[in-house]
Amino acid sequence: MRVTRSPHAGACYGVQRALKIAQGVLGRGASASTLGPLIHNPQVVDGLESKGLRVAESPDAVQTETVIIRSHGVTPQVRRRLEDAGLDVIDATCPHVARAQQGAAELAEAGCRVLVVGEEGHPEVESLVAYAVDNGAKVDVVQSAADVPDALYDPIGVVVQTTQKRENLEAIMRELSSRGHVPMLKDTICSATQRRQKAAAELAGQVDAMVVIGGRNSSNTTRLAEICADACAKAIHVESADELSPGDLAGCETVGVTAGASTPTEQIDEVVARLESM
Repeated sequence: MRVTRSPHAGACYGVQRALKIAQGVLGRGASASTLGPLIHNPQVVDGLESKGLRVAESPDAVQTETVIIRSHGVTPQVRRRLEDAGLDVIDATCPHVARAQQGAAELAEAGCRVLVVGEEGHPEVESLVAYAVDNGAKVDVVQSAADVPDALYDPIGVVVQTTQKRENLEAIMRELSSRGHVPMLKDTICSATQRRQKAAAELAGQVDAMVVIGGRNSSNTTRLAEICADACAKAIHVESADELSPGDLAGCETVGVTAGASTPTEQIDEVVARLESM
C-alpha cells in the first residue's frame, strides 16, 4: 500500500503560536489555566494538562492567577470579566481569529446588519457574534444559503468563521445578491485553511482512500473529512494511529493522509507509520 501525505497538513501558525505560549508559561513554572481547551485536539490538551495546565470551562472556574485565552478567542464580555477579576490574562487567540473579531466589530460600527457565516455554538463564532453585538449590531449566524433570513435590510455585513469552506461563503453571497443586496464582506477565511482544503481535495481524487487526522471537536478537521468524502470513495477520520486497523483499508492500494490545523507533526508521523506497516 502506497501512502502519500498531503503537502499542506497539520498544525497551522495560530496553533503553533498558542502551544508555544502555553509551553512558555509552563516553562516558567507558573500555575495557569486555559479558558476552554487551548486547541481542538484532545490528545494535545491532555498532554498539557499532565504538565500542569488546567482547563477551566468558565471565568468563575479559573483557580489560578494566570489564564490563557484559547486559540479560538473569547467574547469581549468574558475578557472583561477575566481582567476585572485581577487575573494575569495571556492572549493566545489566533491572529486570523482576532482579525475576524475586528472585522465583525467594524461591520457593526458601520451600521450593518451582520451575518456571521459559521457553525452555531462554535467558540470562534460565539466570539464573532459577541464582537458585533457589543458594537450595536443585530446578528444572525448562517451555516448555508438556506439559512439566510428573509427579513433583511441594508446595509448588510458578512464576516466568516476562519475555517469555513469557500464554496459555502460563495453560495451565501450568491443568495444575497439574488435578493438585490450588495453586502460588505470581511473575507476572513484563513489562507492556511484554504491551502489544506485544496490540497486535500486534489489528493483525495488520486487515491483509493483518505485518512484525516484531528480532533472530532475540530471544525477545520471536520471540513477536511467532508471534502475528502466528496472526492474519494473512502474517507476515515481518526484522532490517533490507535484507531486504525488493517480491515479499514482492505483492498486499497493507495492511501492519502491529511490533518487538521490542530494536529501536530508527531501525530501525523504516527499515523503514516501505522499505515506503512499494514
